[in-house]
Amino acid sequence: MSTNFQVRKVAVLGAGVMGAQIAAHLVNANVPTILFDLPAREGEPNGIVNKALEGLKKLDPSPLASPAKVQFIAAANYDQHLDQLHDCDLVIEAIAERIDWKSDLYRKVAPHLGSQTIFASNTSGLSINQLAAAFPENLRHRFCGIHFFNPPRYMHLVELIPCAQTEASLLDQLETFLVSTLGKGVVRAKDTPNFIANRIGVFSMLATKHHAQQFNLGFDTVDALTGRYLGRPKSATFRTLDVVGLDVFAHVVNTMRENLTDDPWHKHFELPGWLDRLVGEGALGQKTKKGIYQKIGKDIHVLDLHTDAYRLSDSNIDDGV
Repeated sequence: MSTNFQVRKVAVLGAGVMGAQIAAHLVNANVPTILFDLPAREGEPNGIVNKALEGLKKLDPSPLASPAKVQFIAAANYDQHLDQLHDCDLVIEAIAERIDWKSDLYRKVAPHLGSQTIFASNTSGLSINQLAAAFPENLRHRFCGIHFFNPPRYMHLVELIPCAQTEASLLDQLETFLVSTLGKGVVRAKDTPNFIANRIGVFSMLATKHHAQQFNLGFDTVDALTGRYLGRPKSATFRTLDVVGLDVFAHVVNTMRENLTDDPWHKHFELPGWLDRLVGEGALGQKTKKGIYQKIGKDIHVLDLHTDAYRLSDSNIDDGV
């Protein structure tokens, strides 16, 4: 790989919560970016991406350094624009946490990548080596994991995870870009379930859930106790789950349960019934305007497990959902 490697253009695959916001942070740093998704079934073929771009303007805190930055994100879809991948120095896959979907996408886009393109998955904790198995063998030296955290503009950490064939120089070049251009702090992680941050953070959340249940504490009470009083953000524990997405959290917990069977806390790597129910109802948190918390007018309401209904929150959590 060239020692003069530069990231001049990036493609992000997937215009969901993370993909759109990663694209936003790239253009914040003046990196031209193409945002891909499936073609819309009706109307404008890039309708899914265009809707995501409009959504970026409404988020608070804003993922965009200025509203005008959004114009530097080009909308694209997999049916019409895969040829544009050839000119991208970096392609970041940020679709849903399903190996089968990711694998299908890799097989579809791989023939269109440039000879020096780095391809990286933003997976929260799926095996990088297992994902790499769906990538052409002759290209695996340019494949790795690049895990941003939500919201990517504000969260300093990015994890880099190599697969068995990843070139060491590739990770060095990618780290330089992440630090110097995007202003991130990078840690190198091994290909273990949920890598470093989610392995620790999700365990912390599961432990908090376990103790909250033991002491019969409400979600807002727990968040009041585990937020700013501990030097942590006011989103604390359960509000953080709404920001991350209850469906994403469920995937990460399932990864732990399936792959960490010898962990002494393994019996606690399970999803409570209330979370399964919320996910089943499509109440996934911030991205669906309803999860553990729900904003009604200017008031924050919280799910009360005793009544199985939302009530006005007693806490001072004033972030909209």
